[in-house]
Amino acid sequence: MTTVVHLLCLSTLKGVLSLRAQGLRAGASVLGLAMAVASVMIIVSIGAGARQHIRDLVAIEGVNIIYVLSAVRNVRGVRVVQQTRSSLTVEDALALKSSIPQLKDICWWRQDPSRVVAGPENLEARVLSVSPGCQSVKGWWPESGSEISQANFDAAESVAVLGQTVKQRLFGDLNPIGRMIRIRNVPFQVIGVLEWKGFAPGGYDQDDIVLIPYSTSKYKLLGATMSYVEVIAAATFHREELSAAAESMKELFRIRHQIQPGSLDDVLIRTQLEVEKFYEETSETMTVFLAIIASIALLVGGVGIMNILLVSVTERTREIGVRMAVGATRRHILLQFLIEAMTLSLAGGCIGILFGVLGARLTTMLAGWPTIISGNTVAAAVVFSVAVGLFFGMYPANKASRLNPIDALRYE
Repeated sequence: MTTVVHLLCLSTLKGVLSLRAQGLRAGASVLGLAMAVASVMIIVSIGAGARQHIRDLVAIEGVNIIYVLSAVRNVRGVRVVQQTRSSLTVEDALALKSSIPQLKDICWWRQDPSRVVAGPENLEARVLSVSPGCQSVKGWWPESGSEISQANFDAAESVAVLGQTVKQRLFGDLNPIGRMIRIRNVPFQVIGVLEWKGFAPGGYDQDDIVLIPYSTSKYKLLGATMSYVEVIAAATFHREELSAAAESMKELFRIRHQIQPGSLDDVLIRTQLEVEKFYEETSETMTVFLAIIASIALLVGGVGIMNILLVSVTERTREIGVRMAVGATRRHILLQFLIEAMTLSLAGGCIGILFGVLGARLTTMLAGWPTIISGNTVAAAVVFSVAVGLFFGMYPANKASRLNPIDALRYE
């Protein structure tokens, strides 16, 4: 055991002194590998930040939600709406609430993009005719003023709650509470302004909305006969109940809509888990693709280490011959050059980690992209750095250990 430790210490000291003597070339190799490690770390940190950002955005849209929409069908491989009018009704939503115990709350809405006018200002906004439960299901809570209450809904009152984008466009810095707006020439009183939400993972502005009671829209804008809804959203008590609740909802709709066995459903049910998975898989695929491209730089850095060691073997051939002549074995020579390679790569990895952390922070500060550097990422950078040194250092080290002592002593 003592002999092994002595051998390792001696080989390490010899390797470090040899690298110090090579100065500029060793520094260039270390810097090249450091840049490669930093590039991979920055890309991985951007990918991790993007996935977390997507989770946060999906959570902003609502928690533990199941969406029900009009069904789609395949036509020559293209998914299209099966019918122009939605197959969903208010009665469907109420049946879900009363029949499925996993559901905490339920709401429905329909979207009708309309011109919204306030004095001299106007804009085209997403006008959502909603039921009272949408505040809790979708997290549409007012920052100021009040929400659409059950009383507003029951009386079909002409009240509206504005998203932040609509409020800013129509009223600027003025307080809109109590002021009047017109939607399709019907006056509505503003009773609240929603909390800021920002952009959704799908890219649309969640604050570009105007909420009005569904009952008001039905009787004053669309006509009393228009009783269908565009979307039903249901919130479960617990996240683990999403899949089971979704299956129960599918069965209930098949019964209510009299769907025969073997026929396609006339509604499409998607859980929040599926929405998150879709966006995360897209982000992860892009991150892996970019990381693979950046990893090519690791190969270039490894080749640089191998190159400097091959030059070192050639320049130190006579030294190797002398060491063998005074008793050094092939194992001593092999270990010395392997330690040199691993020292170079480990130094490059540590510097690369520092550059990677700094680069990730600068990316967040300058570009505004969220980045996350985990302990696993740092550990992986160290392991890969050592592995690169071991892999690319093996050939030069093996070549040095197999030199013939006599030929090495004669080398000029």
